[in-house]
Amino acid sequence: MPHRVAMALQIVTMMVIAAAITDVGGKGWVYFALGYALNRALTAYLYWRARCVDSAGNELAQEQGRNFFVLAGLFAVSAFLPKPHAYWVFGAGVVAIQLQYMLPRVGTLRFERFVPSLGHISKRFGLLMLILLGEGFFKLVLTLADKGIYKVGAGTLFNVTMGGLSLFALAWIYFDSVGNAKPKSRHVDVLVGYWLGHIAILWSAVAISVALAGEVYVGLQEPYPEGYGALGSVGLAVFLAALWTLQRMVANDDANCHYHSTGLRVFGIFMALVLLAVHPFVPSIFGNALWGLALFSQIVVPIYRAVRSIGTADGH
Repeated sequence: MPHRVAMALQIVTMMVIAAAITDVGGKGWVYFALGYALNRALTAYLYWRARCVDSAGNELAQEQGRNFFVLAGLFAVSAFLPKPHAYWVFGAGVVAIQLQYMLPRVGTLRFERFVPSLGHISKRFGLLMLILLGEGFFKLVLTLADKGIYKVGAGTLFNVTMGGLSLFALAWIYFDSVGNAKPKSRHVDVLVGYWLGHIAILWSAVAISVALAGEVYVGLQEPYPEGYGALGSVGLAVFLAALWTLQRMVANDDANCHYHSTGLRVFGIFMALVLLAVHPFVPSIFGNALWGLALFSQIVVPIYRAVRSIGTADGH
């Protein structure tokens, strides 16, 4: 019962955090920071309870309980500090969460019991990717609905279609390369790289999802909105760079690595950076063409290579 009550309260803290996000730069900050602090304190309480379960997990549970209680206090303090100091303190707490896991000799990854199940962690990251890309579809559709689908022209509808297909392509590329693929070993360096690579690629998926909402605001002849365009271009470059890094850390077969080669990833990153430079000065139809070349080449080229490889194996 104590465990279930703690979990129920954690759900409530997430409700508070989510409700406060829309005004997190204003009066919502106090609710956001305190909700986060209470969430971390409840995590500390759960570890504190777990320290009594058995001797094997005693030291791990004690360390994690202590760490999260300290971090909860840091987040709570940030709720009442003047801005921007509050943001810096909160950000330091977020970084400290990562460091408590990863620091050599003192991080909790040194405990064999703490190393996660490789199959478990890969499936969770795959689920997170689907959730974030799904949020992108909602963002695109809601932006169009708010503007009024009957008010936009054919060019805008084309752009929106391009945005939807792009989100689908991101899921295709991720799951065709590293999605649900286990880290190739339980070595700490591999696990940390796998974790940080997924933080980067998930961030880029959010950035792209937000940026594609800009498709609703332009037709074919207007330049893509600068803020949205910059966010989407950088997001795509980071997505492909993180994907290339993750490919080297997962247990994949040699054929898949050949289909999704380093050269292909570099080409996509280069085209995304070209788009970053030129998108404010060219019509959106040209910008979308560059975007499509950078993104959809990551699907078309591996398919071409696979078909050619099958044909060669069959003697055709």
